[in-house]
Amino acid sequence: MSDAILTISSKNYSSWSLRGWLLCKMAGLDFTEQPVDLSHAASRQELLLLSPSVLVPRLSHDGVEIWDTLAIAEYLNEVFPEAHLWPRDRFRRAHCRAVSGEIHSGFYNLRSALPMNLKARHEKFKVFSGARPDVERIRTIWTECLESHGGPFLFGRPTVADAMYAPVCARFRTYAVDLPPALQAYCETIFDWPLMQEWTEGAMAEPDEIIELEVEF
Repeated sequence: MSDAILTISSKNYSSWSLRGWLLCKMAGLDFTEQPVDLSHAASRQELLLLSPSVLVPRLSHDGVEIWDTLAIAEYLNEVFPEAHLWPRDRFRRAHCRAVSGEIHSGFYNLRSALPMNLKARHEKFKVFSGARPDVERIRTIWTECLESHGGPFLFGRPTVADAMYAPVCARFRTYAVDLPPALQAYCETIFDWPLMQEWTEGAMAEPDEIIELEVEF
């Protein structure tokens, strides 16, 4: 058994758990998944975006505990530099850090209006006005990255940015958010990514009654 443990919550609902898991897989870390008890109040708060201090995903490795997703990315980049989680080129690396930081600290309206639910599909869904600027900003970010770096991932090959935006692709699919062909192709790249498929299989295997969200998004 690996001495690394990644604590996660629901694979169907938790976007931050997905991000941390992708980063660990991309780095090549041998780790054990440790799901939290989803009946616990703190876990429910995390999924409902109500917790002031979200402690999942949490990586335990070599005596170190890291519970912030970008901190996990930086730690893994130090321990596994050969994985090149950030682009090698200085300019691309700065761009990647900027867009990754933006999704990490912003887009609250988008997360509230379009909560992650990999099992759900809506043929039509009206995005409330407060979240529309977030959607437009993400369209702009993706377009700039793909045009600047050539695709099929945001910086050519998988990086931290793709781990950060993979849950957004899932949200856009769940809620039928309209995308131009180039951006839809990026989402399909994410969906076809073996790591994303592995996570999705785990999400589909979760019991449907795993949690009942008690707020109106």
